[in-house]
Amino acid sequence: MASHAGGVQTGAATPRPEVSGWLVFAAVMMIFGGLMTLFQGIAAVTNDQVFVATQNYIFQFDLSGWGWIHMILGIVLIVTGLAVFTGAMWARVTGVVLAGLGLIANFLWLPYYPVWAMVLLIVDGFVIWALCAGPSRSTA
Repeated sequence: MASHAGGVQTGAATPRPEVSGWLVFAAVMMIFGGLMTLFQGIAAVTNDQVFVATQNYIFQFDLSGWGWIHMILGIVLIVTGLAVFTGAMWARVTGVVLAGLGLIANFLWLPYYPVWAMVLLIVDGFVIWALCAGPSRSTA
């Protein structure tokens, strides 16, 4: 790029997606939520005696299997959260889908660890909101 007096740059600039504050917030929350989900899965796989399931819930699952699901979901959330920092539309769409899956997984996790599940439900809700509130394609 060539510049002239006054510091204004001229020439062809490569277009790059805009990364707004909402996308940075969403990416950080996705990484945070992914790490919490990963640790939740590790706790369920390594020592499933930590969690106590009550008999009042209709749905009950094997904790080791559920732990593996949470670990995989956590890793994918972390990787997608890092990709959201680029501002790519595919990362935003994937983030919304994964946060929705996280909402479902943590809703089903409520009988085992209600406080942690509620925190992750709120985090996933904020992620979906922030990814949808980010810059549109027309402004990128």
